[in-house]
Amino acid sequence: MNRILIVEDEERIASFVRKGLSANGFSTTVIGNGRGAVDFAMTGDFDLLVLDLGLPDMDGFAVLRRLREARVTTPVIILTARDSVRDTVAGLEGGADDYVTKPFRFEELLARIRLRLRGTDNAPEATVLSSGAVSLDLRTRRAKVGDRTVDLTAREFTLLELFLRHPGQVLSREQILSHVWGYDFDPGSNIVDVYVRALRRKLGHDSVSTIRGMGYAVGR
Repeated sequence: MNRILIVEDEERIASFVRKGLSANGFSTTVIGNGRGAVDFAMTGDFDLLVLDLGLPDMDGFAVLRRLREARVTTPVIILTARDSVRDTVAGLEGGADDYVTKPFRFEELLARIRLRLRGTDNAPEATVLSSGAVSLDLRTRRAKVGDRTVDLTAREFTLLELFLRHPGQVLSREQILSHVWGYDFDPGSNIVDVYVRALRRKLGHDSVSTIRGMGYAVGR
């Protein structure tokens, strides 16, 4: 199990990232300040850092500099509201491996984490996900029902990928909203129901099951 250090002082965002990563099989630790992040990262107990720049005591650039000067080679993904080209270049030139700007969708962050960790696990990352007659090719971004190719929008693709990565598991509307629409989702929105109906029209009515009072599932 890969171990991720989340360095983020905004409790809501830290919780959002931690829950999402835990649900996808990662072991997580959250720290809300730069000095603590340096101490944790120096132990070598983590496979990757998700690092905010706007920390209260020592900003993310300083944390990154300290780690790289100490020859800590753990991959670092910067997660920040700073979206200027100057900050992006500074982060990458300072030793970061990737840069994600807020607001962000969890699936984007997850994909970048998996990319940076590729090769550290013995098991290769699956490129085709499937349940019953439905399959999804992550490389070509094409869905199929049997031999029939189905065109999906970007959001439909992300939603179907989420379902197929958790076959048989009931996902609540809140879980789906946070994974597919990001941490600024409106919990009162019916957008999940709208997109599930769209998937059913394209994949077949039985492709996604409604679990009354709980949420939706594929493969049940």
